[in-house]
Amino acid sequence: MSVNINSIFPVLLFFFLAVTSCSASTNGDIQLQSEEKESAFPVATNVIVGAERMDKLLPLLKEKSLALVVNHSSRVGEVHLLDTLLALGMDVKKIFALEHGFRGDADAGALIDDGIDERTGLPVISLYGQSKKPQGTDLKDIDLVLFDIQDVGVRFYTYISSLHYIMEAAAENGVEVVVADRPNPNGFYIDGPILDEHFRSFVGMHPVPVVHGMTVAEYALMIVGEKWINQAENLILNVVTCLGYDHRMTYELPLRPSPNLPNLRSILLYPSLCFFEGTEVSVGRGTYLQFQLIGSPYSSIGDTTFIPKSLPGATQPPFLGRECRGFSFSGMDWENVAQKRQIDLSWLMKMYEGFEDKDKFFLRNNFIDRLAGTDQLRKQIKAGLSEEEIRASWQEGLEAFKLVRAQYLLYPDF
Repeated sequence: MSVNINSIFPVLLFFFLAVTSCSASTNGDIQLQSEEKESAFPVATNVIVGAERMDKLLPLLKEKSLALVVNHSSRVGEVHLLDTLLALGMDVKKIFALEHGFRGDADAGALIDDGIDERTGLPVISLYGQSKKPQGTDLKDIDLVLFDIQDVGVRFYTYISSLHYIMEAAAENGVEVVVADRPNPNGFYIDGPILDEHFRSFVGMHPVPVVHGMTVAEYALMIVGEKWINQAENLILNVVTCLGYDHRMTYELPLRPSPNLPNLRSILLYPSLCFFEGTEVSVGRGTYLQFQLIGSPYSSIGDTTFIPKSLPGATQPPFLGRECRGFSFSGMDWENVAQKRQIDLSWLMKMYEGFEDKDKFFLRNNFIDRLAGTDQLRKQIKAGLSEEEIRASWQEGLEAFKLVRAQYLLYPDF
């Protein structure tokens, strides 16, 4: 394995941003809602993401046939990375599309079809349909795969699972991989149960906690270093780091990373509230307060009601057209969420206690176990353990993970 971690120093190569762009992902892009007050919690500002560091990136790509793993978040300033590279004469052959699609507007879990990008005429190959791993035929004319996707640093957010399969396919087919890094808005802490391999799935593939505190590039280095993919020793992996970011900071994304994470508050609440996706409780899909609301038609507690509707990014939300009772976090200061630096189980436990029929709280398919990466969380809640007792059961695994994680960090740690 060859790993080249680019050194960090300022770069001002933005001349190419003046290129007139017919952006490949204009449709469906929605700016993140701004948090207007000045924050005391450290926020990464004036960040130069890996894709903007053309002095580091272009030498890795020149004279190679390229496949891009990109979506709407893959921007160089205001220009899509695909358009930028084409304008600079790079030989882009195809695009791989992950969950939510090339333009980032598909429903969570919705299958993505192969297609053609109307703007460039390039083929778009789905890695969130019949196959989640590139086939050998997909890579036969490719020298290098460039991965540039904004992640949120949570194990069940599926972009890192796609990264696993892309790296594995590349290793098996003699194709290089470059990861252009971006900040992790949840990269300032580590928390949650470690995944048990018996509960491995596409929403959790590796023995890491729910919140792993790593950027995508750091995570890629861990995948290779821990040999979590076949033929890891054969993979040529290069990363292009960010400037102006470290793990003491959060990061306010310029665009929502997926349709149902509309602002920084929702992104910071996501690690705590996503467990509800394994229950009969809505997280606000089908409203404009996604991951800032919880509620259920079966709840007997709560001071908020809402009725999910069919909306872009959630065309068939849970409890469509039914009144849900629960709680709203839309007035909560995102800084209060961040300062806890941990997953908050109190709302999951509170909703369980207020459920009319507790036997129906968790979905029958036990999807909560795949989200948690273990069946212990579900069993602990049903047994009435306190949050402190549940959190204590995670600590041994978390301490062991921190030692592994430290080997792959590219930025100053918290």
